[in-house]
Amino acid sequence: MDDSTVERTGGLDADALARRFDADRGHLRAVAYRMLGSLSEAEDAVQETWFKLSRTDVSGVANLTGWLTTVIGRVCLDMLRSRGSRREDPLDHHVPDPIVHVPGAGDPEHAAELTESVGLALLIVLETLAPAERLAFVLHDMFAVSFDEIARIVDRTPAATRQLASRARRRVQDATPGPGPDARRQREIADAFLAASQGGDFEGLLAVLDPDAVLRADGGVLLAGTSKLVHGAEAIIRQAVMYASFRKASLSIVVNGQPAVLSVVDGKATALMAFTIAGDRIVQLHVLADPDRIAALDIPQEALDRAVYPD
Repeated sequence: MDDSTVERTGGLDADALARRFDADRGHLRAVAYRMLGSLSEAEDAVQETWFKLSRTDVSGVANLTGWLTTVIGRVCLDMLRSRGSRREDPLDHHVPDPIVHVPGAGDPEHAAELTESVGLALLIVLETLAPAERLAFVLHDMFAVSFDEIARIVDRTPAATRQLASRARRRVQDATPGPGPDARRQREIADAFLAASQGGDFEGLLAVLDPDAVLRADGGVLLAGTSKLVHGAEAIIRQAVMYASFRKASLSIVVNGQPAVLSVVDGKATALMAFTIAGDRIVQLHVLADPDRIAALDIPQEALDRAVYPD
């Protein structure tokens, strides 16, 4: 690297610049995941941010992490706007990409960064926001970026940007479920639902489902006929076919910090059901049955081999 390039990159050579970027990679991935709800698109956004860094004069940048945060915000905003014009899957039953942790199998290096305070229910609400609203809310409320900085990304005044975040915040607060019990109790409730569904126990299901619970099932393109949005506990219970695969071998997992179960057939993952629990009831069920996205979860075979059949 010649002297002019070292000066342009703030005195860092190529290896040092790459190490400096890697130090912020987890943070940038977390920003992008909240913005996009897609793990693959989040990785694309991180890579594009690296390209922009490598081509930009950052010698005068005092806070490189802050600079990278605004850059990836702009990249994600462009991706959201492009996605809106070509989206194929209806938002009403779309399930964002889950981040899966298999207890006992070790966490991915960045799992904690991605899952902290970002359950599937919140990601679903974020999907309903306009791109600029989502950006303003995510960057300001989740990552403490100033409205002055966000305003430059969305090409609005700071006051107008503050209004974007305020509208988004109201939407999020109105639509996000309340807090749930501790992790152990949440797993007990999820297991009770599974046991009742496997045993055809109607009363048992009513006992753990909130009367206004919502089931969201996403079969993707290949299983589009299974995609649906179901409102109300009794209507959910009538969807017995949705739980058929979970009566086979299954594996208890954690998805975005919340209890979930993975259906396993012939040593392969086939579907995922995640639970959002508020108070002491299940308020949302998220079923992902899209074969392509299930295959992309990359669950260790050792974990899949530990799947058990119901008693």
